Amino acid sequence: MAGPKGGIPVARTSARSRTATVTALDAVHFALDRGSPVPLYHQLAQQLEAAIEGGALAPGNLLGNEVDLSVRLGLSRPTVRQAIQSLVDKGLLVRRRGVGTQVVHSKVRRPLELSSLYDDLEEAGQGPTTEVLRNETVPASAEVAAALGLPEGAPVTVLERLRRTHGQPVAYLCNHLPAALLDLDTARLEATGLYRLLRAAGITLHSAHQTVGARSATAAEAALLDETKGAALLTMTRTAYDDTGRPVEHGTHIYRASRYAFDFRLLVRS
Repeated sequence: MAGPKGGIPVARTSARSRTATVTALDAVHFALDRGSPVPLYHQLAQQLEAAIEGGALAPGNLLGNEVDLSVRLGLSRPTVRQAIQSLVDKGLLVRRRGVGTQVVHSKVRRPLELSSLYDDLEEAGQGPTTEVLRNETVPASAEVAAALGLPEGAPVTVLERLRRTHGQPVAYLCNHLPAALLDLDTARLEATGLYRLLRAAGITLHSAHQTVGARSATAAEAALLDETKGAALLTMTRTAYDDTGRPVEHGTHIYRASRYAFDFRLLVRS
């Protein structure tokens, strides 16, 4: 159904032309511009992705099949198929035989600033949960000791955690802290973020040195993160300092590139 010149709001089809199943897509408004140089399939894909990231389409929501979608949106089936495939390729949607197209998850987009992954996910409505895989005191390796300004072999607390959103693994986090810094209870670590516990202990985080990279997943990492061996991973190494300049935490983290991205804001140097 064509709309006003320059744009086509989503077609409001009659009850007779629609399937009996009502999907989450009914609550989403689309505005597709036929006069735009941007292809219609790309406009649709962008607006579907925005609805997923904004929470209007949640994990598990059904969008229906391509025939139904093309009727609902007033678009050709190939246009809808191309839009859906682009989001399937991104890991945001999945096609299920006998069910239709279903939302899997939204991609986590995290700003590069001194904040905790748990806080960022919670603020974005991603429903974070944490599984503590390891919480013990060990002698500091040479690398960890250098990062934390400690003698090699000094006692440090090592934490290994698996962070999930909507029940799906998104990151594996390994952190080292000076053992005398604070008592890190496993139950509390599974209920909240590490940086919240540091703040609650009166530790004021002030700055950090951080390096971001990428590599392929090992077999063990792939199994942990529900990926295939060799899948792309984002890596981050960070050493955080308190307001006295003391290093208080050194972390080495890996993230599923299919579900996670860092956002940068770049300024021209004057």
